[in-house]
Amino acid sequence: MAAIARGSVREVRASDVEAAGLAAADAGPFLAALRSAVGGHGDATAAWAAVVAAGVLRPDHPHALHQLVYYSVYAGWDHAGRGPPPYWFPSPIDCKQTNLGRVMEENGPKLLGASYKDPISSFGLFHKFAVENQEVYWKIVLKELSIKFLQEPMSILDASDKSKKGGTWFPGAVLNIAECCLLPRPSQNRTDESTAIVWRDEGFDDDPVNRMSLKELRTQVMTVANALDTMFQKGDRIAIDMPMTCNAVIIYLAIILGGFVVVSIADSFAPQEIGTRMRVAKAKAIFTQDFIIRGGKKFPLYSCVMKGTSCKAIVIPATGDFLGVTLRNGDMSWKDFLSRAAGRSSMYSPVYQPADALINILFSSGTTGEPKAIPWTQLCPIRCGADTWANLDVRPKDISCLPTNLGWVMGPIQLFACFLNGATLALYHGSPLGRGFCKFVQDAHVSALGSVPSLVKLWKAGNHTKGLDWTKIRVLATTGEASDIDDNLWLSSRTCYKPIVECCGGTELASSFIQGSLLQPQVFGAFSGASMSTGFVILDEQGNPYQLRRHGDIIQRTVGGYYVVLGRADDTMNLGGIKTSSVEIERVCNGADEGLLETAAVSVKPSGGGPEQLAILAVRKDRSATYDANLLKAKFQRAIQKNLNPLFRVSYVKVVPEFPRTASNKLLRRVLRDQLKHEHANHSKL
Repeated sequence: MAAIARGSVREVRASDVEAAGLAAADAGPFLAALRSAVGGHGDATAAWAAVVAAGVLRPDHPHALHQLVYYSVYAGWDHAGRGPPPYWFPSPIDCKQTNLGRVMEENGPKLLGASYKDPISSFGLFHKFAVENQEVYWKIVLKELSIKFLQEPMSILDASDKSKKGGTWFPGAVLNIAECCLLPRPSQNRTDESTAIVWRDEGFDDDPVNRMSLKELRTQVMTVANALDTMFQKGDRIAIDMPMTCNAVIIYLAIILGGFVVVSIADSFAPQEIGTRMRVAKAKAIFTQDFIIRGGKKFPLYSCVMKGTSCKAIVIPATGDFLGVTLRNGDMSWKDFLSRAAGRSSMYSPVYQPADALINILFSSGTTGEPKAIPWTQLCPIRCGADTWANLDVRPKDISCLPTNLGWVMGPIQLFACFLNGATLALYHGSPLGRGFCKFVQDAHVSALGSVPSLVKLWKAGNHTKGLDWTKIRVLATTGEASDIDDNLWLSSRTCYKPIVECCGGTELASSFIQGSLLQPQVFGAFSGASMSTGFVILDEQGNPYQLRRHGDIIQRTVGGYYVVLGRADDTMNLGGIKTSSVEIERVCNGADEGLLETAAVSVKPSGGGPEQLAILAVRKDRSATYDANLLKAKFQRAIQKNLNPLFRVSYVKVVPEFPRTASNKLLRRVLRDQLKHEHANHSKL
């Protein structure tokens, strides 16, 4: 039940509090505490900060009560003159304990001179210094990360060769980035006994969480690397298509430790998409599972892999020690694969390579329908580890959780962000959509929780955190799609209003280019600035340099200096945190009904904010024939689930006489998108 905001927080009455779900006996004391906290604060930001600091609002309070107070506090806020209202403010004391704040306190006076004051007020100056003095900044950061060079870099950035756009980073450096993830690090208080991974299998929600030490992880990675050496040549490309489990992480690190290359494939892809990625990456083999266990159901995975590729598959049981499928000739069970390491040394010598050596091939959807292979070198983990250190403030002893997959860029980012920063990686072997995952977050004592907005919306709608304690979380993060302000209000309120760091980046970047920061006030659904060492180039509507790098997203700079993503500037879209192209969806939908002439797929962002919704417009061959839009919608949904991705959902279908086109006959999807937005505004919903 949503509460109705008052014109001012001082106008909130006991009846409003009761209407928001608080018992009558509790309404009076709550209102007294609220008024005491607000006190004489005339400014809304000071009033809200006081309410949060006093703990007036608790995680177990109804969301309607949080809405009532927050929206009443900011009811008179001047959005046009002041920008979006902040909900979180950095503490002058706590800011010095953050990774970046600590480094600024140590180096700020030396680097910035008398201009340096403190981490909060000098953040802008330090960011500018980092952009303009990459050599100095990165030398500082490398000391903070768990990076071990066999051969130290000659410099940070060599820009002497003008043929190499962007220069050469860490020239001369030789290392194995997987080894860096597996070694003790005294400066991070990480020992062999430190917990590297915590996990839980779905369905065992009342059991203690499982733990794996750094030594145990290293031993298992070396076993897999030894087995790989008996089957493959150095440099061979080996795919992983399975949920992000402990075994998947072990396999990923082992492939890189042994000098091979990971090919990342998401476990949600249809056989055709698996085959395309195997072909494009020239993969020699693939690790997969017999089934996926999710939401209490078993979904076939090995059968999809078999249909998609003839390459050798190494198959891991989703549960227990025995496979639930019969293997085709040439494929191998996980047990038989591991047995190949028997008799070999339990130790393993990493394959050391230059910093720019290829370690991982990921995929991102282009606008042509063919998935775009994106190479990751050993530089990429360093980049994502550094940004997580600086912007998300992940520290040693943190327990970090982000439900994702190694087939998407956030999988490798999460893996390296944890291990290079000395944090523990938290994995839930099952669906992140329900209460089981939310309870795992509590039981694992997760301190850094990442998500995508679609997940948050589901947790909120199902009230899955009811009765759970998420107050161990000290920082939240969200990425993949546009955030909904009220959903973020709910999420932050579950943790006693900890900050949500919004992140926007790309697979090619191996990180974000625009983020929030714990040294700046944060607002819901917006970014507070560029990531560390990143400069902006903004383009105006004519494409001329203004001052923000064009990355396929249309970004608006608000009053107050915040940034809001308005949507894609090209023909790609973001569905549930997965970037895909209109062409890919149209190719599948065109064959869904023989009466179709053509289709156009566009995404529309709801007027109230939140994740994009997929709309498909269609032109029929016989334009005079009647049609059933719901039947067509069902056909599109089945075709997309079977041939593209079962996670994509069709929200709206409309048959039109024709599509708008340019003089050269190019489809104007932006015009269609604008038309749908207009209809959405007139009819309230798609």
